Amino acid sequence: MTKAEIVAEIANKTGIEKNAVQSSIEVFMETVKTSLQKGENVYLRGFGSFIIKERKEKTGRNISQKTTIIIPAHKIPAFKPAKSFVAEIKENV
Repeated sequence: MTKAEIVAEIANKTGIEKNAVQSSIEVFMETVKTSLQKGENVYLRGFGSFIIKERKEKTGRNISQKTTIIIPAHKIPAFKPAKSFVAEIKENV
């Protein structure tokens, strides 16, 4: 499902104009990004959490050049679904 399909679905179910739904979704996504950039996790009870994961430094290999490189420690955004959300998906799939 794409963002446009989500916007259309929400607009159909709520009766709100697509432009308003689109801007609300954009603001939501921007707020999540900004919070994660500040190092703050975002918790949505019953749905899941947007969190920052820390990856340790590791050694990588470039097979074509037969060289070893060091991949530095870094942070990445991740989504962790809520237990109730996972249970619903398991039951319905």
